[in-house]
Amino acid sequence: MGYRIVVAGATGNVGREMLNILAEREFPLDDIAVVASSRSQGDEVDFGETGRKLKVQNIEHFDPTGWDMALFAIGSEGTKIHAPRFAAAGCTVIDNSSLYRMDPDVPLIVPEVNPDAIAGYTKRNIIANPNCSTAQMVVALKPLHDFAKIKRVVVATYQSVSGAGKAGMDELFEQSRNIFVGDSAEAKKFTKQIAFNVIPHIDSFLDDGSTKEEWKMVVETKKILDPKIKVTATCVRVPVFVGHSEAINIEFENEISADQAQKI
Repeated sequence: MGYRIVVAGATGNVGREMLNILAEREFPLDDIAVVASSRSQGDEVDFGETGRKLKVQNIEHFDPTGWDMALFAIGSEGTKIHAPRFAAAGCTVIDNSSLYRMDPDVPLIVPEVNPDAIAGYTKRNIIANPNCSTAQMVVALKPLHDFAKIKRVVVATYQSVSGAGKAGMDELFEQSRNIFVGDSAEAKKFTKQIAFNVIPHIDSFLDDGSTKEEWKMVVETKKILDPKIKVTATCVRVPVFVGHSEAINIEFENEISADQAQKI
């Protein structure tokens, strides 16, 4: 028996990757639908490398009744409108945006870290997944925390432009090309030139001088792993197309050697 799955935001980078993974892993599907904004209605997207083309439907007119789950990659504004409608129709929403991450009635899940927390999804029929940098960090922290109990984390991230979507990737490509041929490298998506540069500014600045991206790493780590862990984050955008990196300094409550940490 398979599932009936909806991918919302199927024309974006994240939505396309969701389709690739569903196809690659041969996820048990009885049916799959792809939806996006009215601008993309009628377009076709590839279902991974299966050779199958899926026609995009308008999310505003899509009836989620009878569908098992929807993978949302449409940003917070679209999610705010459509996720409650899908959830009320009995279609479980797994949301990639930041909208519901800190909602106490919505579990924030990384399967390798806190799978038991998923039981709470029934309150709103919505499951949130964390910020990209939080997700990769807590997967590494979880076994170390279980072994020696983490007190404090100081992390610096080096985040590729793919985190800013297609527009970010296009801007890096265009600026790099323009610099090589002597043309101007105007910043549009980012606050500064990203080609051959690093920008310690991801998302908006908050009143305390940190960015929202850094705030996300702090509060999401506490919700997923342990509210007692102290976290300090510095998030930097780097001129790499795909792939985030992190340098993490960890203070433990109990003794643990470098060799033990590597083996764990």
